[in-house]
Parts: sequence; C-alpha cells; structure tokens
Amino acid sequence: MQQSSEVETANPDVSVLEISQATTATFTDLYFQHTFLFFIQVGSKRVLCPINGELIGQAEDVIIFPPGSMVTMENRPVLGKDYRATGVCFPRQMIETVFSHPTSKSASAGIQIVSAASGQSCQILKTIQATLADTDMPEPIRQHRLLEPLIWLKSHNIHLSPHEEENPLSKVRRLIETDLSHPWRSSEVAEHFAISEATMRRWLTKSGQGFSKILQNTRLEHGLSLLQSTEIPISHIALDCGFKTPSHFSDSFKKRFGIKPSEIRKLEG
Repeated sequence: MQQSSEVETANPDVSVLEISQATTATFTDLYFQHTFLFFIQVGSKRVLCPINGELIGQAEDVIIFPPGSMVTMENRPVLGKDYRATGVCFPRQMIETVFSHPTSKSASAGIQIVSAASGQSCQILKTIQATLADTDMPEPIRQHRLLEPLIWLKSHNIHLSPHEEENPLSKVRRLIETDLSHPWRSSEVAEHFAISEATMRRWLTKSGQGFSKILQNTRLEHGLSLLQSTEIPISHIALDCGFKTPSHFSDSFKKRFGIKPSEIRKLEG
C-alpha cells in the first residue's frame, strides 16, 4: 500500500503539507480559505478556475490559489508513481506585507501559475522548508525569509489580494473547523452569529449552499486533506471529521468525489 507522508511542519505563520495521491481523481467545489501555493513535484494538476478557465500545472510549476477560491481540481499521477506536491498556506498578514499596495486590478486575479520555465521554484520551496525546520533561527530572520516566496511571486507578476474572504460561507466554515467532530446544528451556528435561523438561511443563500451542505463539504474536504498528507488510519479520520462510522465517511466521500478514501492512498490492483 502506497501512502502519503506525514505533515512535514507547521507554525502559526506558514503551514506546509506534503501531498500524495495514488489514483487520478477530480474534486469539485473545493474551497480555499487562505492563500495556498501548490509546488508540483510529480504528475500534473488540472484546475477549472471561474475567472481564468482551465489551467494545467506540470512538475516544478507553482499554482497559486487566492483566499476564497472555490474550484474544481484534478490531480493526475504518472504511470507507476503517485502524484506528489507540497502545499504551502500563507496567512493574511504576510500577504498584506508584500501585496499591500493597490494595483490596477480591481477584481480577483483568480488561480495563477508560475511555470517551471521561470526557474527557482524548487529552491523557493527548499527555503520555506529549511526556514521552518530551523528552530534556532531568530524570529525576525525567520519572518523575513518566509516573505521571500511572496516577493518571488510578485516579481513574476502574480497578484494577490491581502483581503481574505469574509463572506457567510467563509465565516461558517471557519467556525465548523474549530471542532469538526462536534455535532453542529444550524440553530447553534445561528446563535453564535447572533442571528435567527431564518436570517442565517437567507444569509447563506449568497454562497449557493445551505448549512447541511457546508457542514458536509467542510468535513469531507478536511478528510481529503488528511488522506493526502498523513498516514492517519481512515477509521480515525472518519471520526475526527465528525462521521459516526468509517462506512458513513467512505460512502459520503465516494458520493462527493467519485472515489473511495482508500483509493487516494493506493493503486488499484
């Protein structure tokens, strides 16, 4: 059985995930709360962006997802090898430091790619990993070095908004993510935001999703991330994500993504 490696490292500023996937799969309506970079190492990634249409990233390309992105995404392994990528998530404060000045772009730039032909993507990733791994590095130097990838993106004409989405979908998902195993109810969430359930239903119509769908999608997408970036047993992932049984998680996962959770980690025989 081929499994993904454990999460490499994380700190309050930047988080890094080592992602592995054995079988080609398409994931619809994936939501990215924060700025997220995918450094592709093996295989390719196909993304359908509402703004820029179809984008395909190859090995050593970097794909940049701005905060609030909702996309359809396909990870494609190559023959005999898992799809592999490293995901790096940057917080709003760091984006703001580099991209604080207004640009001529009034709307979101959507998903963007820095191609391998530009060079340096591997070195940029190594800088991030080495910086986070060096526990003896003084904090001011650490912060400065972690800004280098964003400065590099800006030098390649990548535009990122420092303003993360604060729409109803984002707010509700952020609350659910504080405890995915909690049996969230719409009445409880409405009370948290000091509004009635009826008002919350109208509030959420702006996102095109009702509360039940938002809850289910948040749990399943977190489960997908754990399948791709850890070796945690599927039965544990199911419970951690708020599903009563592993079979319920597996059935829900296949209904949403068209693939069993186990197929993320192993090649079909």
